[in-house]
Amino acid sequence: MHDHAPAPGGLRSASSRRLLAISLTLTATVMIVQVVGALLTGSLALLADAAHMFTDASALVIALIAATVAARPADDRRTFGYQRAEVFGALINAVILIALATVVAVQGVERLLNPNTVEVAGGLMLVVAVVGLVANAVSMWLLSRAQKTSINVRGAYLEVMGDLLGSLAVIVAAAVILLTGWMPADAIASLFIAAMIIPRAISLLREVFSVLSESAPKGTAVSEIRTHLLGYAGVIGVHDVHVWQLTRGAPVFTAHVSVEPALLADGRSAALLAEMQSCLADHFDVAHSTFQIEPAEQSDCEPHHA
Repeated sequence: MHDHAPAPGGLRSASSRRLLAISLTLTATVMIVQVVGALLTGSLALLADAAHMFTDASALVIALIAATVAARPADDRRTFGYQRAEVFGALINAVILIALATVVAVQGVERLLNPNTVEVAGGLMLVVAVVGLVANAVSMWLLSRAQKTSINVRGAYLEVMGDLLGSLAVIVAAAVILLTGWMPADAIASLFIAAMIIPRAISLLREVFSVLSESAPKGTAVSEIRTHLLGYAGVIGVHDVHVWQLTRGAPVFTAHVSVEPALLADGRSAALLAEMQSCLADHFDVAHSTFQIEPAEQSDCEPHHA
């Protein structure tokens, strides 16, 4: 008595792959523009943002590969399919973000501690930064909906958001240089880019570890689900409850349900099972649920725990 209906990961993954591919194209194009612009202007902030874009392009490739792998159907060896590949892709993205932040921070501090005579071309720096801002805004818009249901796309979305903020920082630095000629603004913008990367990376890592440790999804109230199930006629107890997620937006629920013996004798267990599965899908967004229905006298001899 259980439900093995396929989770929506396959359909979600197909859409994710398309969005990730478009975002990758935009990111790679802007990265090339920023590298050329950094070489022409001598801007450390623009070069740091270009490095960020390069890392994001690599991360998007990883995310695209992970989304493709996640779309593979389940088999006898991997009965849940390959959706967990999205989580591993997100883990790699987070590690890349932390490494990037360290490199950018070191370079920014060195520029501040050892000022040189390099002149930054503020005008060209501003133009390149604006191009990056527009491209990142488009990528964020493309990924905004998919990132709510895929931890893998979520990682890519956070990185694009960081790129957008980085472009804003470069724009501000370029404006300061154009208006005042104060070159340290370029290095300060680089440090800002490094500082904003760390919280995003930590947030993504925490979510990855939450999934890998099989914690209940954020916002899922296990006690509320148990109380809801106990409200069905004939249900005596709900125990051995487990809730986890394969990846973002793919929660899994299992539980033992103790029922009155008369319910089983009357053949009403199938109807109860269908109602409970429908309840979890409609009210708690849990598409994959498994219930073991057992007579009350059997389960009364077992320890009840969540």
